[in-house]
Amino acid sequence: MTAQSIVRRLAAGLITVGILASAAGTALAATPDPTLPPAWPIDTALTYRWTANAVPPSAIKTAVNAAAADSNASRRSRAPSYAYSSTAANGVSYGTANPCGVNGLACFSRDPVNRYWHLWFRENGHRYDWGTLLWCEMSGSPNGCYRAETITLDELGHVAGLDHHDNLPDDSDYADAVVQTYSHARPFVGWNASAFGRCDVATLQQVYDVASWTTLYSTCLDIPTTLAISASTTAVVSGGSVTFTATLRSAGTGRLVGNPMTGRVVVLQFRSGTTWLDLVTIPGTTTAGTYRVSYRPVYAQEYRAIFRKPASEGVRTSVSPGVTVRITCSPIKCPLAASGGKQP
Repeated sequence: MTAQSIVRRLAAGLITVGILASAAGTALAATPDPTLPPAWPIDTALTYRWTANAVPPSAIKTAVNAAAADSNASRRSRAPSYAYSSTAANGVSYGTANPCGVNGLACFSRDPVNRYWHLWFRENGHRYDWGTLLWCEMSGSPNGCYRAETITLDELGHVAGLDHHDNLPDDSDYADAVVQTYSHARPFVGWNASAFGRCDVATLQQVYDVASWTTLYSTCLDIPTTLAISASTTAVVSGGSVTFTATLRSAGTGRLVGNPMTGRVVVLQFRSGTTWLDLVTIPGTTTAGTYRVSYRPVYAQEYRAIFRKPASEGVRTSVSPGVTVRITCSPIKCPLAASGGKQP
């Protein structure tokens, strides 16, 4: 049996979490997780209860609740949120009665169309052909144990619609995602993750959109952006001011097309010969994705806006078209200024 075949996928949408090291793959690093369609409606609240006759012990309950909070805090999207409710229709089960396959630590089932989902966890001390399952929360955290909170976060990612991340052959990008085919045991990298990885987040943002217009796009993405600029006038009387308005939007696909981008750094530039020089940072406004600044030009000049890709966000630099503002004479006199001069 190959390493890949140990993870068994059923028609009902159930995937088990395996325990072996990742097999060599061919996927590039920093690519969003694959998806498990269909998606839930955006902002769906998914509640769960402990299944009668399969109630988890206290330590596992605590881990599941912590993972639900981890998911809510780190999804950075409008993906489903999770919360415990004693009256929930969907359950979390623990024990020997489960469909998790030969080597599964935990597994899930999902059906967004009928609003159904379920999680199962094997019992602490379950005997496999490779050894004994120890949940860290129930066994004093020896090396080789599995952290139930991290495993639950993986499963909740599946319920939201994330398939297993494609890793590099050497697993050097393992921390880019929690939703993995093979979960690492303590103390190996990723065994104690308490937040979705950047490539988990990337897919959740693509499928469900960003949480707000100020939410940063995952660095696992490479989203184009568009930037436009307009001037309140292109012919200003000497000594007068011009108001420049810039609009920044994402230009991705699906949910990420045309989103206003608020809270970014947009800079007004002017042309000096063949060079563009920064003039002033354009403050944001109360309108999403809109930035505005007033400036008193001295010379006839071409202006543009620029948004530079930050290291903290998976978006591209964009530059607006230029807009030329000319100086007209006042009724009293004209300034001694030649077009194309440098800004003071």
